[in-house]
Amino acid sequence: MSALPLRTSAKFLILFTGLFPIIFATGCTTASIPPTATETPAAKTLPSIPNDWIPVARYGRYTLMALTPRAAQHNLLLQTVQVSIPTDKVATVGEALDQVLRHSGYSLCDSSAEVSVLHDLSLPASHRHLGPLLLYDALRTLAGPAWVLAVNNTTRQVCFTRTGAPKP
Repeated sequence: MSALPLRTSAKFLILFTGLFPIIFATGCTTASIPPTATETPAAKTLPSIPNDWIPVARYGRYTLMALTPRAAQHNLLLQTVQVSIPTDKVATVGEALDQVLRHSGYSLCDSSAEVSVLHDLSLPASHRHLGPLLLYDALRTLAGPAWVLAVNNTTRQVCFTRTGAPKP
């Protein structure tokens, strides 16, 4: 009876030693698939970005900052200003307009005879403290309803014309 288990184990040993290299040889190889003609490795495109995606950066543990410019950085007339105009240095509307535009990125147009009427007006006491409000509204407030604000975004100049007069 002892010869039967020896023969079966010898058969398994021969079978195992014969199949062992074949199993290892086939287990380590992979089938290579040739690349198709439509795939080009250099022409990889970025995945599409959803419209509602906002890039953010983490500052500290609880603060996320958006990595997009604010509207006032695109359109400088939308920046918020708060101005206190000194009584001893500024006496006219033209000087007040210069004071408001000082750090805005805009400047006043060259003064013509028509606009010098606006610039030479005395500054009302109610206009000495403006804001916080938008730069556009501050300029319109200082000029008053008789003047139309015209902006040249190419040269970043602010001009005023009388209501009903042609724009420069």
